[in-house]
Amino acid sequence: MSKIVIIGAGAMGTAFAFPCLDNNHDINIVGTHLENDFIDQLNKNNRLHPGLNTEIPQGINILKFDQFDAIFKSNVDLIVLGISSKGIEWVADQLFRIYNNKKLPDILMLTKGLSIYQNNYELLVDKLERLLSSKGIKEINISAVGGPCLATGLANRVHSSVVIANKDVSTAKKIASMLNTNYYHTSFSDDLHGVEVCAAVKNIFSMAVGAAKGLCSKNASNEIREKNYLNTASALIKQSVQEMEIFVEHLKGKKETVKGLAGLGDLYVSSGGGRNSKMGSYIGEGMTFSEAKKSKMEKVTVEGADLAIEIGKKVNEDFDKKKLPLMLGMINAIIEDKKLEFDWQYFN
Repeated sequence: MSKIVIIGAGAMGTAFAFPCLDNNHDINIVGTHLENDFIDQLNKNNRLHPGLNTEIPQGINILKFDQFDAIFKSNVDLIVLGISSKGIEWVADQLFRIYNNKKLPDILMLTKGLSIYQNNYELLVDKLERLLSSKGIKEINISAVGGPCLATGLANRVHSSVVIANKDVSTAKKIASMLNTNYYHTSFSDDLHGVEVCAAVKNIFSMAVGAAKGLCSKNASNEIREKNYLNTASALIKQSVQEMEIFVEHLKGKKETVKGLAGLGDLYVSSGGGRNSKMGSYIGEGMTFSEAKKSKMEKVTVEGADLAIEIGKKVNEDFDKKKLPLMLGMINAIIEDKKLEFDWQYFN
């Protein structure tokens, strides 16, 4: 039995606790300083998590932020980060405060992200390592989870397959073994960058595939498009995979990772529904991003759109539309706030 602490009481962090519990680990969720009221409400509502619509078993300990320091006083085997990407600086400060004179346990990141730092692409795993290193913590071992696993499915213990990635494959294999159950199927990889790049950019491609229904024909009726858009969706998925391979290799990942769980698998789940696909559907119907955001998804975070805005300038500098016609078509529709058009003649 290992002691696992999940930082963040959101849907995915909480769902991740289920296979940990089923492996008989000492599993603890500690909320951030912004989640105290949420945890109070959770306890008042018989531990029914609103993001999962599932009751959290009693074997999963749920702690408020005022117990943050206490939970780390005894040895912790694995720290799992279930926070938002905007909370990375905060969690780096908290980990440094507790482990500035002690060895930092292994870290597993559920959070995904890709940004620009000093005009270079920076994955969230690299950002966390940079922040901790800058504070003087040198022994840092960060792994990440990739693959098609929606939180509600995991919390309901449906069959889900993921890949645990670490630059040291023995660490990835160890963590995968800790988490594997008869429904949470874990594989492992040493391609940390490839897995994380796929996890981030698949959100942009999910918007593109989500646009298929609107893009499949300019002249057909809604009824015809509804019945026949899969031709177009299939073409967009194929192009997405090809361009993900190009982009992953550009960021020093392995091409073959794209055709695994972290790439094609996750793209399939994301394209089938969810926020990115929904935004893509509105844009595919002819709306601009700003119109769709304001009228349809004003209070909804769309990760693919946020990523397009973050890395769009850099991607345009590094590639031309002949190399990445789908990715740049989607990115430029968002950052230029124009109607979506793809250069189909450049699709391979």
